Amino acid sequence: MSFSSLGLSEQLVRATTDQGYETPSPIQLQAIPAVLSGKDVMAAAQTGTGKTAGFTLPILQRLAEKPRTGKGPRVLILAPTRELAAQVHDSVNLYSKYVPTKAAVVFGGVKINPQMMKLRKGVDVLVATPGRLMDLYQQNAVRFNEVETLILDEADRMLDMGFIRDIKKILALLPAQRQNLLFSATFSGEIRSLAQGLLNNPVQIDVAVRNTTAETVQQSVYAVDQSQKTALLSKLVRDNSWEQVLVFTRTKHGANRLTQKLERDGITAAAIHGNKSQGARTRALAGFKQGDVRVLVATDIAARGLDIKQLPQVVNFELPNVPEDYVHRIGRTGRAGESGHALSLVCADEGKQLAGIERLIKKQLPRKEVEGFEPQNNLPLKPKAKADPSRARSRRVANGGGNGRPGGKPRSFGDKPGGRNNGRNQNGKGQRGRSGQRHTQSA
Repeated sequence: MSFSSLGLSEQLVRATTDQGYETPSPIQLQAIPAVLSGKDVMAAAQTGTGKTAGFTLPILQRLAEKPRTGKGPRVLILAPTRELAAQVHDSVNLYSKYVPTKAAVVFGGVKINPQMMKLRKGVDVLVATPGRLMDLYQQNAVRFNEVETLILDEADRMLDMGFIRDIKKILALLPAQRQNLLFSATFSGEIRSLAQGLLNNPVQIDVAVRNTTAETVQQSVYAVDQSQKTALLSKLVRDNSWEQVLVFTRTKHGANRLTQKLERDGITAAAIHGNKSQGARTRALAGFKQGDVRVLVATDIAARGLDIKQLPQVVNFELPNVPEDYVHRIGRTGRAGESGHALSLVCADEGKQLAGIERLIKKQLPRKEVEGFEPQNNLPLKPKAKADPSRARSRRVANGGGNGRPGGKPRSFGDKPGGRNNGRNQNGKGQRGRSGQRHTQSA
């Protein structure tokens, strides 16, 4: 199957060829004909599946078939983050290379006046984050009376980030007669509720593989104490000559601290998260893509929309609290059939998160240790099954204690079996400074 067989014009097919694409992906095979037909579409597809081209190519063709009459945007694309909005805008420009189309992107974190001036000159396609779009509307810089197609990209993330109020305000301002396209990583209850009030008899497309990871991604877990994670990451980057690695942390503060420590260790690094200015985020991403920045440290939300071709390594410096985020994180590598490596630096305190991830993906991740970085406490070898509360209560009654051992102290998370003294130092004092207490992020 070729792009031309899907009904795309010769100009658009030539643009896809220029980008190195000859064969449509599964989402494109289903989405392009549906969008060209003018029907509403509800599609579940994860990042890296080619979904952006799946809606960009057909809307460009529909625009080319019907000349514009005014200055207002005819296609409105809403995205949750600045990075994703910029990425979609780049795609529109790339695929409209041979078809005359005016496109603009607006998001917060930068001056609003240049955006206002561009909109007043007229655009065909407007890509926007919801908050900045409402700011522009309130300043009379944009009107929606000419919108023919609305696209919600990564709608699930928009809901997660609390944009539902802005989205509803925008929907109320749009013409009733329009085409609606909704793209999401999942068809959750919230998404279906949103779709019910937005879409009219939509074509439903589902190419999202539920809670699975690409076979082309090699996954592994490196057991290490929390205090040694930064040093181990530096060693892995150097020993393996990694030139481009995306590292995930749980928090913005953690991303900043890790970046600073890597820089002090002689490894070029940059952080990207919501507290960074748009200029800083753009510079960090550009430096990473150009090879000037070796390690890009990101939070989960900031990483949404990042499109980095042939990214070979992804590192979980800390495991996510939500198991599904692990799948999204490592989906940044191993795209389009390329091989990739996703490794996680896991300390004993993260055993619960690791077990949740392994239950979700239905496989045990291989454990590794690096000489000189052996942890004080072992990670569990198998994901623990969810406990049956009634059975747990009966065990406590039978054993006379709350820990399943009569009269005994609860075993710390990573203690090896064989005696209560395991996991204690030579002075007989417990190693609780390493593993027995909850840690704040030390790197």
